[in-house]
Amino acid sequence: MAIDPTARIASNVELSPDVEVGPGVIIEGPSRIGPGTRILAHAYIGPYTTIGEGNLIAYGAVVGYEPQDYAFKGEESYTIIGDHNIIREYATIHRGSKPGSATRVGNHCFIMALSHLAHNSTLGDHVIVVNGALVGGYVEVGDRAFISGNCVIHQFCRVGTLAILRGGARTSRDVPPYSVLDGDHIVRGVNVVGLKRAGFTSAQIAPLRKAFRLLFYRRGNLSKDLARVEAEVPLTPEVNHLLEFIRTSKRGVALGPRQPGNEEL
Repeated sequence: MAIDPTARIASNVELSPDVEVGPGVIIEGPSRIGPGTRILAHAYIGPYTTIGEGNLIAYGAVVGYEPQDYAFKGEESYTIIGDHNIIREYATIHRGSKPGSATRVGNHCFIMALSHLAHNSTLGDHVIVVNGALVGGYVEVGDRAFISGNCVIHQFCRVGTLAILRGGARTSRDVPPYSVLDGDHIVRGVNVVGLKRAGFTSAQIAPLRKAFRLLFYRRGNLSKDLARVEAEVPLTPEVNHLLEFIRTSKRGVALGPRQPGNEEL
């Protein structure tokens, strides 16, 4: 175990034998740090934090500090970080707001510098959050989603599996899985590049393209458009997942542009 002598580690912190702790690091307890994790200079790990194995917590990052919520009164709440994540410089991840609740990051996520995960947000696996992105409280982000630089996601929204938010996008609606989104929650098409990189075949992507044309090419009656998809599009697992995501939305889903013309659909 390599621990710099200037690090301050509470007595009730559990460190695996090969954890690396850099200069000026503060780790409050109770917390637990898994094997192979590196915590670089001046990072802060708050109480009630669990960090899995093989993670990198970079310079000045803050993981598990108190939520930015007036309702928080110092109760016990948690931050749970999975395995093999990269949390870069000055990123901030706040713990849950309500007693017993948690902020969660899955496995193999890349959280870039100066981005923020608010209290009770949840990231799946292989999620990328680019510099300066803001993920609001209680936001749920699906596996392999890509949140580009300076994006803003309103609290309680969901971002679906393999969705991509282009740089500077803003959303106060749910972002459908497999979609490309920009501007003020405007769906521009299917995330074909992301799907291919994830191993999806052209035969799997084609039904999604057809479903997106019916749902997002122009703004119509969403209930009728969903029914058309069920009647006219092969109900592959991906199409069924898209339909279920839309039907279970509480905030409403992002829509297509007011005028047709999506070259990506």
